[in-house]
Amino acid sequence: MSLAVLWVGYVSAGIHYYATHDQAQPADAIAVFGAAEYDGRPSPVLRARLMHGLRLYQEKLAPMMITLGGGEGGEAHSEGGVGEDFLLARGVPEQHIIAETRSRDTRESAARLSDIARANNLHRIIVVSDGTHLFRVHALCERAGLAVYTSPRQELVALPWRKRATRVAHEVLSYTAWVMGILH
Repeated sequence: MSLAVLWVGYVSAGIHYYATHDQAQPADAIAVFGAAEYDGRPSPVLRARLMHGLRLYQEKLAPMMITLGGGEGGEAHSEGGVGEDFLLARGVPEQHIIAETRSRDTRESAARLSDIARANNLHRIIVVSDGTHLFRVHALCERAGLAVYTSPRQELVALPWRKRATRVAHEVLSYTAWVMGILH
């Protein structure tokens, strides 16, 4: 039992660290991890992630943006495609955007990001997502051979403690399942 408590404490501390430390610095690209889209429009979470990535791009921290995420089987839209449209509508030139539209989850997004980085000679990448998500994103990207700097999107409003606890619990379970090999 004490090992389980120590493990949860370790993972929770890692989640807290990545959620509260913005590592954004000059890089080769900014990768925005996907979230839900609704019939071609970004959900509030995806919109907040995209706006954060766009701010980093406008600050000239990287010349390239990568949007990540596929659609639910058979959907006409993908998270990566919706992200690309969002950025195009805000003045990011098409040649500065790579839209990844096939990944179905965070693990696949990290693997596809690694492929994109190798194909485009990108060595340092700022990854954008929700703060509680970035500990796992960082680990997955590192395992895929990527050098990444994490940059948490800002919460639109302060989360009630129960919602935050639910997010942290989800990430502790997801990270633990990945480490144990339950989720490849």
